Amino acid sequence: MDEIRDFLRSRSVANLTIVIINVAVFLILSCFGDTENADFMAAHGASYTPYIVQDGKYYLLITSMFLHFGLSHLFNNMVVLIFMGDILEKKLGKIRYLLIYFGGGIAGNCLSVYMDIKRAEFPVSAGASGAIFGIAGLLLCIVLLSKGHFEEITLDDISGRKFVLMIVLSVFQGYTSMGVDNSAHIGGLIMGFLLCMILSIGVKQSEDDYLTYD
Repeated sequence: MDEIRDFLRSRSVANLTIVIINVAVFLILSCFGDTENADFMAAHGASYTPYIVQDGKYYLLITSMFLHFGLSHLFNNMVVLIFMGDILEKKLGKIRYLLIYFGGGIAGNCLSVYMDIKRAEFPVSAGASGAIFGIAGLLLCIVLLSKGHFEEITLDDISGRKFVLMIVLSVFQGYTSMGVDNSAHIGGLIMGFLLCMILSIGVKQSEDDYLTYD
């Protein structure tokens, strides 16, 4: 218990709060129904394009970011978020981190809605992966601007090239797997990259310096 308490205390506040909310929402919904049932999830805040476009339930673009289809879906997203998000929040601060997180998640859901309409297919969608890909998009932008130097904001020996490869493999896996909302991933990734440039996160001081943060 002491190890868990120390681990939680070392986490960044905003990111840890997001993780706790995701877990709490999952546990509460699990008490009332099947989180792997599309109808149940659509009735409790998941993204469903007809509800958003025809009924004007635009809040689903946000609520769906806190819902997950089953324990493995939740676990996979939260493991990535609790480490990657923690690193980024410590470098950017709470406000900019939350802007990146929600910006990526909402952009991912918007692109997902657009592609649903274009394909005339309307699956129920949920999960934090669009927001997580927003974080990844920002980090990718930093990697490219710093010419591959990524050591300042990673753990252990994760280099810039390895991180770029990890993103490519994640996107590829999504397109080769069933039931993955790839549009949300791509939308989040692009928005994170754009927000990095818009917010001018990272200022190179010399040709040999890494990006620094205020």
